[in-house]
Amino acid sequence: MQTIPATTDSAVARRINAVVAALEPELLEVRRHLHAHPEPARMEHGTTNYLANRLRAAGLEPRLLEGTGLVVNIGADPRQPGRRRVGLRGDIDALPVTETSGLPFASVKEGFAHACGHDIHTTALYGAALALKALDDAGDLAVGVRCIFQPAEEVQPGGAESAINQGVLDGVEQIYALHCDPKLDVGKVGSRIGAITAASDTLTVTVTGEGGHTSRPHLTGDVVFALGQLITQLPAILGRRLDPRAGANLTWGSVHAGKASNAIPASGTVSGTLRCLDGRVWQRAAKVVQDATEQVLAPYGVDAEMTYVRGIPPVVNEERSVRIIDAAAKDVIGPDTVVLTEQSLGGEDFAWYLTRIPGALVRLGTRTPGGPAYDLHRGDIIFDERAIGIGTRLLARTAVLAGDGSLEHARLGRRPPLSDDSVARSTGRETVS
Repeated sequence: MQTIPATTDSAVARRINAVVAALEPELLEVRRHLHAHPEPARMEHGTTNYLANRLRAAGLEPRLLEGTGLVVNIGADPRQPGRRRVGLRGDIDALPVTETSGLPFASVKEGFAHACGHDIHTTALYGAALALKALDDAGDLAVGVRCIFQPAEEVQPGGAESAINQGVLDGVEQIYALHCDPKLDVGKVGSRIGAITAASDTLTVTVTGEGGHTSRPHLTGDVVFALGQLITQLPAILGRRLDPRAGANLTWGSVHAGKASNAIPASGTVSGTLRCLDGRVWQRAAKVVQDATEQVLAPYGVDAEMTYVRGIPPVVNEERSVRIIDAAAKDVIGPDTVVLTEQSLGGEDFAWYLTRIPGALVRLGTRTPGGPAYDLHRGDIIFDERAIGIGTRLLARTAVLAGDGSLEHARLGRRPPLSDDSVARSTGRETVS
């Protein structure tokens, strides 16, 4: 497998690259084990034990979280004067998807697969922990680092909130994460200041009436017609009641009502997701949806009950953190590594960390140049394994740069912000209560 060359003139970056190069056979072994043994959210017991045992064998002391997941500290104690601690996060859960990749290390667990690349994230974080330990053993790590192997990213409520409640951010000043991007070539890093992913909520509306004959709709509440009005009008109303710059989008995923063509059913349901790129607008969205639903259905003589489940806020990358991880990418991968990535309406519970401390999430290219561009969550997805070493180097170097108190703002400030007019107003960190 051809490696991606790294170019750097930093002694620490060269040291990181050398350590990771020696680790790459082990990282490949770890990734393939994780890929072959996927475990869904909150059931990652085998994954947790596997990682804990390997970290212990490397001389580290991981702490198991309640249920599943673990954290491990490397380097300086942040309680010492002048010491700082930086967080790195990876997610360990898989999806209820049947793998059809045909890889020799494909999932051995029927109906489950690492179809979102969490095995890549986890392996890169594991490799970063080992690389940072090597730096620390050599006296070259001046910062404390906490590696968070988080469970249950793929479900709501996700594992981030539980991990935070267990103190994983105690003493941590900044936090960073990667997410695989199978449409971005391996060797590239997709970065963006401000909102990079969206808030994601789910809602279900159940409409009820007395039911009746389709020849006499005036004698009963027409549940199907009312649902039809709600399906078409509610997304349109949100476009006028919420700031359109917030990127709010309501998309229905299922609708069920009745079985007979000549009978008006007594009940029907519609459910979907509401996504939004702006944290302030997200806070208002539930009330707007509730009010608009009542207004749309009022003329039709039906009753309605809404179940609205608040999910996760948007991931809003803090500007200086983006500049730090961009600088790290250029140091350990190459000067032309970083590209502006698009915003996504997908959800990512890394957002919860960023409501408490500054940080950034970037996209790690996993597409083989010239090869197919997959979408995430597909059973046939294949990630270019060269991304593992790249992600490892990037996380390790980011931790060192983020914790370097001598790193001048001016140095970072010379780098043009990876943003555009559509997110200029969203830069910085938003706090969501």
